[in-house]
Amino acid sequence: MGKIALGKIGSSGTCPVLLAAAFALAGPAARAEDIALDTIDVSSPSPIAAPVTGGAGGGTRPSGTFPVGVLPVVTTTFSPVTVVTQGDIVREQPRTLGDALFDRPGLSATTYAPGAASRPIIRGLDTSRVRIQENGIGVHDVSDLGEDHAVPINPLVANRIEVIRGPASLRYGSQAIGGVVSAENNRIPTFIPPTGLAGQVTTGYSSVDNGRNAAATVDAGGQSVAFHADAFRTAADSYATPLGIQRNSANESQGGAVGMSYLFDRGFVGLSFSHYDALYQIPGGEAAESRTRLDPTQDKLQAKGEYRPLEGPIEVIRFWAGGSTYRHNEIGIGGDGIDGIQATFKSREAEGRLEIQHVPVLTSLGTLTGALGLQADRRLIGTSGEAGGLLAPTDSRSNAVYLFEELALERGLRLQAAGRIEGARSTGTATLFPGDYVPVDGEDPLSYGRRRRFAPKSVSFGALQDLPEGFVASLTGQYVERAPSAFELYSRGPHDATETFEIGDPNLKKERARTIEASIRRAVGPFRLDATGYYTRYTGFIYKRLTGLRCGDDFGSCGSDDELAQVVYSQQNATFAGAEIGSQLDLLPIGNGFAGIEAQYDFVRATFDDGTYVPRIPPHRVGGGVFVRADGWYARVNLLHAFAHTETAPYETRTPGYDNLRAEVSYTKAFDPAVTGWSEVTLGLQGTNLLNDVIRNSASFKKDEIVLPGRNVRLFLTARF
Repeated sequence: MGKIALGKIGSSGTCPVLLAAAFALAGPAARAEDIALDTIDVSSPSPIAAPVTGGAGGGTRPSGTFPVGVLPVVTTTFSPVTVVTQGDIVREQPRTLGDALFDRPGLSATTYAPGAASRPIIRGLDTSRVRIQENGIGVHDVSDLGEDHAVPINPLVANRIEVIRGPASLRYGSQAIGGVVSAENNRIPTFIPPTGLAGQVTTGYSSVDNGRNAAATVDAGGQSVAFHADAFRTAADSYATPLGIQRNSANESQGGAVGMSYLFDRGFVGLSFSHYDALYQIPGGEAAESRTRLDPTQDKLQAKGEYRPLEGPIEVIRFWAGGSTYRHNEIGIGGDGIDGIQATFKSREAEGRLEIQHVPVLTSLGTLTGALGLQADRRLIGTSGEAGGLLAPTDSRSNAVYLFEELALERGLRLQAAGRIEGARSTGTATLFPGDYVPVDGEDPLSYGRRRRFAPKSVSFGALQDLPEGFVASLTGQYVERAPSAFELYSRGPHDATETFEIGDPNLKKERARTIEASIRRAVGPFRLDATGYYTRYTGFIYKRLTGLRCGDDFGSCGSDDELAQVVYSQQNATFAGAEIGSQLDLLPIGNGFAGIEAQYDFVRATFDDGTYVPRIPPHRVGGGVFVRADGWYARVNLLHAFAHTETAPYETRTPGYDNLRAEVSYTKAFDPAVTGWSEVTLGLQGTNLLNDVIRNSASFKKDEIVLPGRNVRLFLTARF
């Protein structure tokens, strides 16, 4: 089954808001260590707490404590938010963030190397337009530079995964113009368990790839000091498809973290260190023939904290900071027939963010709350081997200031305004290619050092209105500018893992987006709904354009070789429009729960002004099913249908539709920790692609070469203490 060696790996923001209500509810007898300092549940663009709500009977629930199978709906934010709860994570056991989000409304993934390198896609946007972060700090990798590069975050140790679209991007920078994917965990601990010790162990096995997963987290502490530790390990052989084994698709990863925080009366400060390493293969085409594989490693240091003054105009001061070193080699059989390291990517990055939230101000119109933020980031990318031809070393820096203000009026109406201004600088090696990107005999493209400076500016406005029967409606508008990334400006050569010859444009202008979106949501009662429609107009949309030429390992071979597809970073005006809907209805009371039905639908249509389509857009999808949730049992049968994707860009092939039938059953039993040592145990089975349909991803560069996994049955076990 194409097994991969397992002996290689060695040890080589959420916005934390303390709700005053939490202390009030705790009562005078509560101990400080019993109260979580980080009580916000969603990385909302609003500086005010945005608790997750959902489930029959409604009410506010801490993230990850939704009843199993309940649609998480966030009604307190101006922007749509998708939450993947800890319960979803332990049942689905995704190995990548893309795997965790692939089938949720409005979301997809690149699936370049399924189970290993699969970056999230939000409303048809990916790479430079989707920020990925962990506990408020960017992921600090090179996954935005190439679809074959893995994201060094394992979801198995996350408490939840949040996807924030719309105006929330202002809080994190212009590179989050499409949205933010945030993995939230307790690596920087923000609470002490009431008993002094708590944790979770989860493991699972998948049949389609002989996949083995295991992860453990432990939180402990006493007095004013909290500790956290976690570790994970995954491994899988090359997976099976309806067409046979997908060659060269094995993968493995492992890592972990330790963290410590000091908790005091008015806040906390904490620090964590994490390590990640992996070894995974690249399936499809020449990569499989060359046995291409990547071995990313990352070491990361993060800190965060908050302080609440007793008096004065400032309610709370918060900070996030982090730095990392990242490296991966691209290994395979080179042109000389020798199996070895062909290219190396290195990245060093540091980032910091400070937010100052002012006390609520009572005005004649209502209560005004808000926060001022500062952010700074520096990123150095170094390459060697074949990657040295793709991208010479680059130095990217940015500094920004942003402001959010929210006005709560009468009768459940809230207004929000936000603004951000950045200073971005990108230094690299520019290359002048012929205008038609066809080599000229005897002439090599001229390369020279260049520095570009940009000042992206963004603003947003929104209104949120409570409606009868628990419905909440929102309407937002935003104008966002994005500076081109270093690789969009300075790419200049072959990338064998993706089988592309990439050419940047050092003269790219800022990308501008104007968006209006409307949402209606309901989190309480037997009917739950999360529906959003949006329209975005881009000026100077930057994209990878296939020219139709094929290249070898140097520009002089373009037009006379057939190994790599020539891709040029280009700009053109574009329009994106779409919708995403998820809903659940509890129909029949059963025991202490319900049997019900669920449905979802999403689409995005993306066109350029010349009438052509934006490449690699996810298909229209519709799905639905039935579920039972009662007395510790959860069962579900769901069918997701993806329509054939025929709105193709030039040189792009059509993608057939597919049907993904999914089913699962699990049972959760509570125990007395004093007797068993465990507080809760969940055991279950989950099946995906039970019809064994041929599934190709229209958003993938390699959809014609890679079929996603076939019929799969996963056994999972989770125990909490």
